[in-house]
Amino acid sequence: MNGTARAQIPDESKNQYAMMKKAIAILCTCMIIAGCGRKQPERKAAGERFTNDVVLKTTPVKDQGHSDLCWAYAMLATMETEHLMQGDSVNLSADYVARKFIEEQASRLFITRRGTVSLRGMAPMLIHLIGIYGLDHYDAFHADSTTDYHVVCRKVQEMAKGGLSLRQFDNRLSALLDRDIHTCIPRVYMLGAVYTPLEFAHSVCRDNEYQAFTSFTHHPFGQPFILEVPDNRFSDAFMNVPIDSLVSIIVRNIRHGHPVCWEGDISEPGFAFQNGVATLDDNPGDDVQDERQREFENHLTTDDHCMEIMGLAHDSKGQPFFIMKNSWGTDNPYHGFMYVSVDYVKMKTICIVAPTGL
Repeated sequence: MNGTARAQIPDESKNQYAMMKKAIAILCTCMIIAGCGRKQPERKAAGERFTNDVVLKTTPVKDQGHSDLCWAYAMLATMETEHLMQGDSVNLSADYVARKFIEEQASRLFITRRGTVSLRGMAPMLIHLIGIYGLDHYDAFHADSTTDYHVVCRKVQEMAKGGLSLRQFDNRLSALLDRDIHTCIPRVYMLGAVYTPLEFAHSVCRDNEYQAFTSFTHHPFGQPFILEVPDNRFSDAFMNVPIDSLVSIIVRNIRHGHPVCWEGDISEPGFAFQNGVATLDDNPGDDVQDERQREFENHLTTDDHCMEIMGLAHDSKGQPFFIMKNSWGTDNPYHGFMYVSVDYVKMKTICIVAPTGL
């Protein structure tokens, strides 16, 4: 990695303890499917009680199903809330973005015969993709709930390596994606207006409307750097700020009526979708910046999942929480939303995407 000197690696005993902690988290998620679509096994309800301080408007909670599309669902949910808070109404299609991204990868794979087709990614990638391929709304374009995107990607990979001509490949690919996802049409019809997909995307997300932030000490604060995580497939740069500043950016945006897209690690035992709560078993002390750096460098904090932050709350003890909209359906006590402690966000955040300039 480039940049300033890395934070000091912990001694061997701390390393062993950290690895043991991660192993326990992995055991707790042994029945979870791979990628950001994974779900926690059912746990006994924790009985937390929360008071909502700020709640922004949202579209209905969706279910990403058998896919790694949390980054698309979360970033689109962030855009939806931004428009709802301005009095506009949009409900956007992650499946449209998924189809276009599969088509892009399939064309490259057909030519190079190298690589795989995958839907893993990060929230800023969604902004790039809709800037290239446009966007559609949910009512007009969404896949059947039984669609398994892992199976679709494997079918496309095999087809791309099957010795077809380019015309044969394009025709069969379109037929496959029409059947397994949804048929694309060249127009978007919305509230009596007609758009091309690109025109619709530009009406939803303006150029430079969002900025990505992160918080790690192996690069200087106050400067952007390309975040070194596998899902950063477009080599996006993230502005590096202290973790307290990053949390302040979230709080300030929510209080001003703007949602924030969050990406982070959900492998901690205290992350329980079935309870609708995410907390740390061991809350960070004053050295949270150094501790989160150690966990990142030791791969104990990884880029697991993405959700929209759309509210502020506190528990019965007065501890602050963020309210997040998940994309795993509504089967939890808060109908698909989660209460995530600020301490959890401080320790386990990989990055956020927030409106520019606030």
